[in-house]
Amino acid sequence: MAKSSTFATTIVQFLRFGIVGGSGVLVNMAVVVVMNKLMLWSADIAPSDPFYNLFGTAFHIRWYHVFQTVAFLVANTWNYQLNRMWTFKTTVSPKWWKGFFAFLTTGLLAFGVSLVIATLLMNPESPIALPDDVFDNSTGFRTKVYWANIISVLAAMPINFLINRLWAFRPTRIVVEQHPVQHR
Repeated sequence: MAKSSTFATTIVQFLRFGIVGGSGVLVNMAVVVVMNKLMLWSADIAPSDPFYNLFGTAFHIRWYHVFQTVAFLVANTWNYQLNRMWTFKTTVSPKWWKGFFAFLTTGLLAFGVSLVIATLLMNPESPIALPDDVFDNSTGFRTKVYWANIISVLAAMPINFLINRLWAFRPTRIVVEQHPVQHR
């Protein structure tokens, strides 16, 4: 019986995690859209333009990496609080910061995966690059950075759930101290 109960709990948690994650995807996308719009209004810079050169190499941190990083931090905080209050409420530590840093650390692993995927989707030389003729930035639905962001976030979601389930929100184990029976 305990195994079916654990399985059912895991399924419920997975569904709740998905709902919270869906809201986090919306928060993430909203931040990317706002940052992209603010950048376009303030300067004549494209999201794929270099933000910072990596140690004099041909590699750069691009503006879309900056957008995704800020969006990740905002959405990660949003998701942590919702998961803490709803998804994993029976297994949370009373110390908000302690749980947050574990959640942030697990999120960073999934975020690393999403950055790699987004970079591959944005790089015109990548075999999985989003085609420029379709994603020509003429409308919001044809904006390459938005599609790269949403695809990369969705691809990293299962990794994020597994790591959070196994580490950040793992069930706390109650150790029952057993006293030996004393004979008179």
